[in-house]
Amino acid sequence: MKNELLAKKPKKSRFAWTLSEKKYLKLSDINKLRRACKKVRYLALGHDKSVAIRDWFMIEIGLNTGLRVEEMRELKCSDLNIQKGQASVSVRKGKGNKPRNVKISESFRHRCKRFLEWKKRRGQSIESDSRLLTSNKGTQLSKRALQKAFKKCIKKAGLPEHYSIHALRHTYGTHLYIASNHNLRLVQEQLGHSSVRVTEVYASLVDSDVKHALKKLYVT
Repeated sequence: MKNELLAKKPKKSRFAWTLSEKKYLKLSDINKLRRACKKVRYLALGHDKSVAIRDWFMIEIGLNTGLRVEEMRELKCSDLNIQKGQASVSVRKGKGNKPRNVKISESFRHRCKRFLEWKKRRGQSIESDSRLLTSNKGTQLSKRALQKAFKKCIKKAGLPEHYSIHALRHTYGTHLYIASNHNLRLVQEQLGHSSVRVTEVYASLVDSDVKHALKKLYVT
């Protein structure tokens, strides 16, 4: 009898999680973050401060590819495919050791090109196996170091400190879903989700935004 009761108990869904507003950036917050990082980057160029320029590019990678923190950490210079017409970022080992190519916009392709040119001018290696994001000493960054760098950028932008670096991934997924006219398959492929069920969290988030907007429709 006990076994029968256990068998009837509904199983919890693996994907029973929600994406709250604290986990992704609205467009206004994206603009604040970009402006702050761009300003610091501009000042850093005049004083040859590599950390601020690296952090600016870290934010841009997150917003333009939605890579996981570990995927960002493992990037090598050759993973930036900046040929015109076929620009992408190669993820060699995503979740579950699965590789993928994340297509990128033309504007971000130009930023990638500028970043590599800056590294070269500064005497940093851009050879195939060279790390893309490094410390001042040229060593690979840890996930914790990337998180701390992100927190510094958030603080400079005057944004709430509850955001983690993973918010960049959720931000990309949310805004890509809207920009692609709600194309879940496209978002799934870009983010490297094993199942479209995981990607559906972005659909549920946008649906909740629609409900909120309808409540305010014609209200005076």
